[in-house]
Amino acid sequence: MSANSLALPVREVPADAPPLPHGLLQRLAGFRWTRNLVGQAGATVYRLAKAGEADLYLKYASAESVSQLIDEMTRLRWLSGLLPAAMLEYFEWTDNEAWLPTRALPGRTAYQWLTEAPERSEAVVTALAQCLQSLHLLPPEQCPYHAHHSGRLAEARRRIDAEEVDVDDFDEERAGWTAEQVWQAMTQYLPLIPDPVVSHGDYSLDNILLDEHGQITGLIDLGRLGVADRYQDLAILWNCLAEFGPELQQTFFKAYGLAEPDEGKLTFHLCLDECF
Repeated sequence: MSANSLALPVREVPADAPPLPHGLLQRLAGFRWTRNLVGQAGATVYRLAKAGEADLYLKYASAESVSQLIDEMTRLRWLSGLLPAAMLEYFEWTDNEAWLPTRALPGRTAYQWLTEAPERSEAVVTALAQCLQSLHLLPPEQCPYHAHHSGRLAEARRRIDAEEVDVDDFDEERAGWTAEQVWQAMTQYLPLIPDPVVSHGDYSLDNILLDEHGQITGLIDLGRLGVADRYQDLAILWNCLAEFGPELQQTFFKAYGLAEPDEGKLTFHLCLDECF
């Protein structure tokens, strides 16, 4: 069965607007709202469309997720001009709510290209690898944000102890595991010697956009961007590509310039990601 014949998951549904501050009410009048169902952790994501206007995306956060949206806003501003990323239109927050609208970028996600145009898969994956190279070549000493695994480990332990880890969402390799089993599998690779780069933090197929010519048009969902071990990004994309076969995983590593991937680091970062 071809990828084109598979039933693709629903990615958007019609929706009403969330509560809006005064500064956005007039700006967004007349837009049609749909809710994005991909990557719903933290903020709620909406796409806004209106005849004669460019589409917008709005992230709305409440309660403890407000700080995550502030993190994303500051990182968008820092990355602007260095690599293609979403253009910030506006930002407002209170103690309990935050709103971040950005201008929609042209193109489709890497996941959409791989599922809808499988004949272009190798070129798409090569472009993803080259984009990641460019991100990792940014001077880490100039990046004010840090996402070292030591800090994430502490938060992962807290989440496990508080029973906040969604064990039903584990990857197939760890299906049926407890969060404690994931922790034990992960910590056997410590101490981990990092190779620090500017990391996207969630370099997945839904967070990279490409145009009709195969050019990267933008990176999205940058709330975890910061200096971290390069395998934070390598592991996530490698894991995403498993759905499309080991050949594309190998293409990714080859195009990135990695002859022998570190299996231990791959496993460590994937286990760490299960905790979030």
